[in-house]
Amino acid sequence: MSPHILMKRGFLKTFASSNQRESIAQVRPGDRFWMLALGMLCLLLAAALGAQEPKAAGAIRAAAVQALPATAAGGADGAGERRARVKDISSIEGIRDNQLVGYGLVMGLQGTGDSQQTTFPTQTLSAMLLRMGVSVPATSIRVQNLAAVFVTATLPPFARPGTKLDITASSAGDAKSLEGGVLMLTSLYGTDGKIYAQAQGALVVGGYSVTSNGNSKQFNHPTTARVPYGAMVERALPLEIGDRASFSLLLDDADFKSAGAMADAINTELGRKAARAHDSRRVELDVQKGEDVTELLARVEAIEVSVYPRAKVIVNERTGTVVIGGKVVLQPVSILHGGLVVQVVNQFKVSQPGPLSTGTTQVTAETKVEATDKPVSRIELKQGATVDDLVRSLQTIGATARDVISILQAMKSAGALEAEIEVL
Repeated sequence: MSPHILMKRGFLKTFASSNQRESIAQVRPGDRFWMLALGMLCLLLAAALGAQEPKAAGAIRAAAVQALPATAAGGADGAGERRARVKDISSIEGIRDNQLVGYGLVMGLQGTGDSQQTTFPTQTLSAMLLRMGVSVPATSIRVQNLAAVFVTATLPPFARPGTKLDITASSAGDAKSLEGGVLMLTSLYGTDGKIYAQAQGALVVGGYSVTSNGNSKQFNHPTTARVPYGAMVERALPLEIGDRASFSLLLDDADFKSAGAMADAINTELGRKAARAHDSRRVELDVQKGEDVTELLARVEAIEVSVYPRAKVIVNERTGTVVIGGKVVLQPVSILHGGLVVQVVNQFKVSQPGPLSTGTTQVTAETKVEATDKPVSRIELKQGATVDDLVRSLQTIGATARDVISILQAMKSAGALEAEIEVL
């Protein structure tokens, strides 16, 4: 047997054993393609050498056939999953944002501020002026160019004094618009009652409201505004991670299989058993003594893992919005959809008395009730029907968003919709 054939046999044996030994979920799709192509090439090589080297051809064929099923199975298993970075599907317990809130005044409005019926803005202005050495009774203040607002901000983890934050100001009174206003210095408090930031700046409003001679026009919400980098952190939250012996990674969507896949991927990347799935949401990560915690977390967050999301249908009944995920499975079902429309119309007529009579003019109401029964529309979904087939069928019968919501809920009750319906 030639050395060339021996080399091929040895390579294929290594190829087959490594393919069986390694988890196919950890093989990238591009590598899986080349492994499959190499296996097919070896089968062709074995067929060509069948007459000249029957033993070598048999060994090559056996090794290639042994390797190909695992590669193909890996592609089939990977078809129902998606890959994502750890940082995109989870968060680290304890490393989180914190909410801040404060109360302040917006000045400089063009007559669109709070009216005189709203008393607390003028009381706030009186107290502010008193701190500046000006004593003015709140009852004597008559202005409409100010508005009381609540200011909110998000304090990110590891924020230090001097870090700038975006803030949102929302009207607390009956102001018509905050356009052109300037937020005065406002303290932002945490849930513990301590001041963590100070906010001030010109407001950016994403809408407008115009009123003239009884006519008005409004676009978006002019009573809510933002100030980019309008707050500055004054106090830092104590958060030390250098001396911690372990961390908990919390999945955004709880799933036992995803948690196990994340732990396996982390252990493979680090080369040691550092992570273990505690439950369907939490994965514990151990830190070795003397290990750089920052480098470890950065390395872990960049790992790509297999994720197995749940099939969901999101329904918003207020807006009539329906979002159907691609993982939703439909069973054979026949849908009959019709509708009954009842219309009630009130018409008012004036009844005039006859000439030279003693009667009076009367206004009478005539009520007319009309009922229209729409013909029943039929949809039939066969085995293997997809979400796209369902949407197309519903569009064909002219179903509205409200009809779609009712149909989906009925399909779920009938067991034809294998997904979780979440109503917002």
